[in-house]
Order: sequence, then structure tokens, then C-alpha cells
Amino acid sequence: MKNKVYIICGPTSSGKTSLALDLCKKYGGEIVSADSRQICKGIDIG
Repeated sequence: MKNKVYIICGPTSSGKTSLALDLCKKYGGEIVSADSRQICKGIDIG
């Protein structure tokens, strides 16, 4: 089975994070967040 990657983009405060969380809960997934200032993927950087 191939993994699927979904990209959610939109303007500030449009509900992107809420949508991503809902999709992860429903389908069991992982969120990778990337913006112009940071890139994070479930790692402990502290």
C-alpha cells in the first residue's frame, strides 16, 4: 500500500490546522507542518 500525502494550504486563520487534526483523527495520520519560519516533524529539538 502506498502512503498518501495531502497538502492543506490557505490564508491565515482559515482553519487549516483544525482540518488537519480532524483528518488525522479520522484516518490515522501524521501532521508535518511547514511554513516560512519553521519545519517540524514529530522530533524533540529541545
